[in-house]
Amino acid sequence: MTWLITGGAGYIGAHVARAMTAAGERVVVVDNVTSGMPERLPADVALVRGSALDAELVRRVCDEHAVSGVVHLAAHKQVGESVERPELYYRDNLGGLATLLETVADAGVRRFVFSSSAAVYGNPDTGVIPESTPCAPVNPYGETKLAGEWLVRASGRAHGMATTCLRYFNVAGAAEPALADTGVFNVIPMVFDRLTRGEAPRIFGDDYPTPDGTCIRDYVHVADLAEAHLAAARRLARPGVSGDLTVNIGTGHGASVRELIDVIGEVTGIGTPAIVEPRRPGDAPRAVGATELAEKELGWTASRSVRDMIESAWAGWCLRHPEAAAH
Repeated sequence: MTWLITGGAGYIGAHVARAMTAAGERVVVVDNVTSGMPERLPADVALVRGSALDAELVRRVCDEHAVSGVVHLAAHKQVGESVERPELYYRDNLGGLATLLETVADAGVRRFVFSSSAAVYGNPDTGVIPESTPCAPVNPYGETKLAGEWLVRASGRAHGMATTCLRYFNVAGAAEPALADTGVFNVIPMVFDRLTRGEAPRIFGDDYPTPDGTCIRDYVHVADLAEAHLAAARRLARPGVSGDLTVNIGTGHGASVRELIDVIGEVTGIGTPAIVEPRRPGDAPRAVGATELAEKELGWTASRSVRDMIESAWAGWCLRHPEAAAH
């Protein structure tokens, strides 16, 4: 089999490409490299520069590389931006997915892994979130992921395509420093950024109904996430597998914002006390994913700790911000 990975030069995509090729899978990447970095990819992985929304390019890649499965990662993924530019998110995340599905189905592809998100759940009033939890996304990003799942399943039924939707929780860490996330959009790099600039980390609300009053989230190491994609792809490659599978990708355990900042202080050696600011609208007190289904269906469980994520993320941060290591 050859797997087409869209967005494969991105932070998550490069980890997936490396995990799959290290396991002996053949991979080709399509990435427009607006945020992706070609140097993240192994030298033997073919990179086709262009958009996964370009039907002609995708069809050519499918034909030239005999693609038999797709791992679709390319998407806009910033919640705040989705609120400001919903049209962009619906057009590219959902309209682009429709074009991709139609193109690869016409090319004879019958296996499809979709990068979804725990954002599809919104803010459910539950401690641990199983896949059966009613979905009620609270922003356009989450809406496009939920509608994307609907579309993937419908296309799968229409074309006899076996599909898997992976609902990621909070992704962090790096398999090696050069693969680290370069954005400052998630809590760990946001804390790194403030510490590097000599500013105190921020906690948005410390009066939630949790043990220390701060929000609890499920953090999954990106290397574990990449292994989940490999497991999903290999499951789809088995003879006789059909239909749709939708699973959470998390650890089943939560860490609070204050706990996270404390570990960051230990790892970095910069123990600047956090400041507490008002709650942000829409933040749930606790969001932790149930993982039993992923273990049962994929044979996958996360193995890396929050400290592993922070240590590896800090090594990647220092690689690009040498001034941080000087602290």
